Amino acid sequence: MDNTSISLMRAVAIGSFAAAATLWLSAPVVAQGNGLAMLGTLAKGEWTIKERGGVPDRKICVKSGAELIQLQHRGNGCNQFVVEDGAARVTVQYTCQGNGYGRTSIRRETGTLVQLESQGIHDGMPFQLVAEARRTGNC
Repeated sequence: MDNTSISLMRAVAIGSFAAAATLWLSAPVVAQGNGLAMLGTLAKGEWTIKERGGVPDRKICVKSGAELIQLQHRGNGCNQFVVEDGAARVTVQYTCQGNGYGRTSIRRETGTLVQLESQGIHDGMPFQLVAEARRTGNC
């Protein structure tokens, strides 16, 4: 493949991401109740997040399970929209005014093991996280 083809593929990928982000951000926000019951079934305590791709592990204290939604955008200043609220999987979109946005899916394997996928924009840069989170102790 020559450099022109590679450049064209990159431009298409970036354009597709920008178009998807624009569509996503223009979607109407719907008021929601206290869903995400699956997160409440997760064991409370210290969880270790192992990202794929050689990123160092990190530990967080899980009290409600909601701490796993905004790993890139820590804090409470974000608006959330529940996309999927199932018994074994939840998906949440969130927007943090002035600091980007994200979309996180959490798939429950057991009460102490979940698979995480998150992507979005943080500090003006795209991010993508694919990880496994496991309860590893007490907080």
